[in-house]
Amino acid sequence: MNTMHEILREFRYGIYIVGVKGRDEDDTNALLVSWLTQCSFEPPLLMMAVRRDSRSFELIREGQAFSVNIISPDQKDLARRFVKPSDRVGDKFEDTAEPGGATGAPVLRDALAHLECRVQSITEPGDHAVVIGEVVNAVRREAGPQLMCSDMPWTYGG
Repeated sequence: MNTMHEILREFRYGIYIVGVKGRDEDDTNALLVSWLTQCSFEPPLLMMAVRRDSRSFELIREGQAFSVNIISPDQKDLARRFVKPSDRVGDKFEDTAEPGGATGAPVLRDALAHLECRVQSITEPGDHAVVIGEVVNAVRREAGPQLMCSDMPWTYGG
């Protein structure tokens, strides 16, 4: 492995479950995202990277909304459910989600907190698209530490 890859894999990332919906309310999916950060105070904007060849990215483009669900280190099993594409695992939500109030993007009932975002822009510079969304709703159910990539045996970077 070269030095650039080693350094990039040392970046610290949270793990988030992002809920997406297409134009049809019943066309939903979710994905695990680690490349996500706030990028503006006013308006409040989040920036995330999503694989361009994924069904979830297609739904983000169609529905123009997404939710960011923040989970705890105790919810590793929940995170694992969202790693594989839905066509390989079936319904990822298994009655754990409900439509968000502001956007309709699915939110997890057991998340520590969630944010609902409306898409403001999408750029496609590489194998991942950069999606910028404005936060239009925020709900905290419980305070606590969030799940980080370092809590899991995975690497996603470099």
